[in-house]
Amino acid sequence: MRKRLTLACLAVATALSGCGTTPAYRPPVVPAPPAFKEAGPWTLAAPALPADGRWWTIFADPVLDGLERKVASDNPTLQGALGRYEAARAYVRQAGAGLLPSIGVRADVTQNRQSDNRPLRGSNQPDVYAADTLSAGIGWEPDLWGGLHARVAAGRAEAQASGDDLAAIRLALETELAQRYVELRGLDAQAQMLGDTVNAYAQADALIRRRFAGGIASGIDVARAGALLADARAQLADIAASRALVEHAIASLVGQPASAFSLAPAAGQPAIPAVPSVLPSTLLQRRPDVAAAERRMFAANQGIGVARAAFFPSITLGGSGGVQNTALAGLVAAPNTLWSIGPSAILSIFDGGRRKAELAAARARWTEATADYRGHVLTAFQQVEDGLAQLHHFGDEADAQADAVRLAGDAEHLALNRYEKGVVTYLDVATAQASALQARRKALDLQTRRLDACIRLIGATGGGWQGA
Repeated sequence: MRKRLTLACLAVATALSGCGTTPAYRPPVVPAPPAFKEAGPWTLAAPALPADGRWWTIFADPVLDGLERKVASDNPTLQGALGRYEAARAYVRQAGAGLLPSIGVRADVTQNRQSDNRPLRGSNQPDVYAADTLSAGIGWEPDLWGGLHARVAAGRAEAQASGDDLAAIRLALETELAQRYVELRGLDAQAQMLGDTVNAYAQADALIRRRFAGGIASGIDVARAGALLADARAQLADIAASRALVEHAIASLVGQPASAFSLAPAAGQPAIPAVPSVLPSTLLQRRPDVAAAERRMFAANQGIGVARAAFFPSITLGGSGGVQNTALAGLVAAPNTLWSIGPSAILSIFDGGRRKAELAAARARWTEATADYRGHVLTAFQQVEDGLAQLHHFGDEADAQADAVRLAGDAEHLALNRYEKGVVTYLDVATAQASALQARRKALDLQTRRLDACIRLIGATGGGWQGA
């Protein structure tokens, strides 16, 4: 009779296993336009970024390539994220073990003394006796209400979200390094331009001093020429200070001490890469931060199933058996066998509202996760639109600034020629030189800002637009 009851319980448990209490997963729908509004006819032909994720190769800079590889291998922030991802994967395996039966063995070899006044003790029982036991047991908790499966699914989703976090951190570090690198090269370009300016101003200052010695120029002209030269030297020193800070930041990103890291100055700045004429909004589906938010939303949905399953009884099927004797000799013998088999069930009747509170908390986490997901999607759209808008308007600004540089240079040469001929005072020359220097510096800074906007756009689209 007991055997039939056990078999019946096993059949019922198997039939009911997997009957879940988790609500259907219905993520919120965020309206997505087919394309971004800031994309327009100003964009260039669409290039194909590398499919292996090495998006920075579009800048064709071998120094940047080497630095980006060091980020993947030596950056401590990325290594920490990798550790969290491995821990999340281990938790999935731990949670999945709960779906399988547990099997264990036990051995006891003890000497025992019983009390003289033990209740119901027989007069012929010894005071000291041995108890040697060898036993094995098996237990399994069938997932009748889907709580264990929901816990495993939630853990798997959290592990996937952790993997997406790892990808998001990697992308953020890669883009930050590229931003710092183009900033460094922009400062190099400005330093080179200011160095040439200092040389030109020094020649002009020498000329003014000779003219002053000959009684042609005034002391005011000498002071103005000297002031321009000193200001250019001060700007050059300021660029050197800014470059040192950027170089130190790059050292930390690649996992090296700032004291032992240096990058040689380079002439010129990277070229502005081409941007596709159309960027579909579906590119945001591969953004790792959006993917992580979606996986955490799924995990929160599974958490509701875990909380609901706690309202149902917990049933365990198990059995144990072994041998026991008062001595090791003859331990394994038929008369010494012992066994136990049968189901057990536990149902909490009153817990002071704990399970209801846990269910309410699970639903609140779902609400939080859905709002967080929508926030990530909206932020992603905003960042892409920001990048497209900046590239658009910076391109127009660059064209206008190129004209300003050309015209300011013409004014500088004309003023200097007219001054040498005695037509104008040196005030006109100083004014023209200051305007030309400001225009050149602004043009170089604008090139750096355009490169920065392009890198931000690549990051906002999840690592580029290959396949767009």
